[in-house]
Amino acid sequence: MGKILTVATRGGKLAIAQTEIVIGALKKIYPDLQIEIKKVTTKGDQDRRTVLWGIKETGFFTSQVEDALLSGQADLAVHSFKDLPTRQREGLTIAAVCDRQFAEDCLIAAELVASIEQLRPSAKIGTSSLRRIAQLRCLRADLQPTPIRGNVTTRIRKLDEGGFDAILLARAGVERLGLANKISFCFDPRQFIPAPAQGALAVQTRSDDITTTELISTIDDKVAQTAAFAERHVLTTLQCGCHAPVGAFAEIVGETIKIYAFISDLEGRNFIKREATGTAKEANDVAEQIANELFSAGGRKILESQRI
Repeated sequence: MGKILTVATRGGKLAIAQTEIVIGALKKIYPDLQIEIKKVTTKGDQDRRTVLWGIKETGFFTSQVEDALLSGQADLAVHSFKDLPTRQREGLTIAAVCDRQFAEDCLIAAELVASIEQLRPSAKIGTSSLRRIAQLRCLRADLQPTPIRGNVTTRIRKLDEGGFDAILLARAGVERLGLANKISFCFDPRQFIPAPAQGALAVQTRSDDITTTELISTIDDKVAQTAAFAERHVLTTLQCGCHAPVGAFAEIVGETIKIYAFISDLEGRNFIKREATGTAKEANDVAEQIANELFSAGGRKILESQRI
């Protein structure tokens, strides 16, 4: 392992923490491996004002990182898998999916609460996700989802400053930043369904770099990979964007996969949820089945009405 590998990543605290997780996993297998981090600023890092569902382009948080990889400035790249567009960029491959310990969402509240029911009437909830907004409104129509941007620590600061009664975040990011003590409660991902591939880290390499791709593949978690790809396949089958009010969560036990998915209007009134079970080897077939069920149950009309 004489060569020094360069890993491209966004420059925020969470992105660096996630990259260090990947580096640590690699060094457990290759103790002498040398890896340097290349920080990349993405459009999503530059634009902190636009609400996420107002962004039409794909790869808002990933394109510039992928550019660095494709141009040879880096040998691999680390992404939050949920941020990657469902269409793989030509010349790149996902060599490993790893560290999916927490797929679920969590809530951090200004006051002590242990469930969504305990939030005060008309509580102001900070979130930048249509998926979360639809589920919140379905659970409690009185809650006031309010757009919030910024990294995890920025959002927590805005909560502490009194701008919100609570904020909704992916548990994985909060845990990786060592802020788990801030969490009021976590949602059951079978009931409050996360974004496809949420919590998983995707490690990209160039398709023609066989040596690096094979090296990175040694940290691939097959169960996490199967689940994450199945969830993303729900999105691709529905042909909707990553900001659509759609969620998918795959649970693998032994040889069986069970997928929970939903699609909803933004008010949470026309909330369509389905479950499908099959063998893990047929994960994509199960994903297509549940997507088609959502589509035929009213999902098509929802997507057409929102033009997402």
